[in-house]
Amino acid sequence: MRRLWALAVPAVLLCGTARAEDDLLSGTLKTINDRGTILIGYRASAPPFSFLNPGNQPIGFSLDLCHGIAEDVARTLHRDLQEADAPAWQTGVRIVYVPVTAEERLPKLIAGAIDLECGSTTANAERAKSIAFSPVFFLAGTKLLVPLENGRPAVTSYRGLAGHTVVVGSGTTNEAAIRRLAATVSPPMTVETVPGLDEAFDRLAAGKADAFASDDILLSGFIATRPDGKRFGIAGDYLSFEPYAIGLRRDDAAFAALVRDSFGRMASDGSLSRLYAKWLVDRLPNGETLNVPMSPPLAEMYRALGQPD
Repeated sequence: MRRLWALAVPAVLLCGTARAEDDLLSGTLKTINDRGTILIGYRASAPPFSFLNPGNQPIGFSLDLCHGIAEDVARTLHRDLQEADAPAWQTGVRIVYVPVTAEERLPKLIAGAIDLECGSTTANAERAKSIAFSPVFFLAGTKLLVPLENGRPAVTSYRGLAGHTVVVGSGTTNEAAIRRLAATVSPPMTVETVPGLDEAFDRLAAGKADAFASDDILLSGFIATRPDGKRFGIAGDYLSFEPYAIGLRRDDAAFAALVRDSFGRMASDGSLSRLYAKWLVDRLPNGETLNVPMSPPLAEMYRALGQPD
């Protein structure tokens, strides 16, 4: 009996400690712990940050970053992280991928339908009124995708699109940038919005629009990943600047601190720069390359997070 009691006491203490730690959880961490899943929102057509591979599995730079955050969430909860396709009998914190569009990504995050928004989302002051953000992990800007003529873009500036149609994803910062410029040319540009970036590219490719406005890196992704992408080129100066970050719910200090610490860990162990190279410099799964070296400002931001020199 004494031996059984000696074995039972540590088990009771461990259970008591686990319950005490659970009682201290709040916000998103408590929700994930209670639910046993972490809900990762992804965009289906934002290469190389968030898109579908030929097997319809979500992949990309942003999703790899969110996977790193999920690893730290599971570690904090003292549970195993289970991949989305792991057998149902395996316990722990399971990743669940939830598709979102540009328009619904922030409402779904606020409503709790996703825990992390992992795409190509600009962190700006207006959005910060309703959601919180991770540290910035990429710097982009609005540009135009236009047909090539004799190997060169058919237009070199938005001014050359006077009286023409520009297609843009609805609910994006690119839409706001183009609408600001539409009436500055004569005759004004027609701005057409569509729900997804795939649809925007399709309209350009079909000749139903004269230009497609989006972040320059996303346009490069379409050129690299679409079979007819080489018919188009990126034209003009930057029409806006877009710092990318992972979205999370506001007013959740513990979860925000975990996300910041996770970025710090990924920076200090070198995985942040390795993931950048994997998606922006090295070959993509289809064999193409974007070949976008890290800019000096972004490199400095990574160093501020703990990236070794």
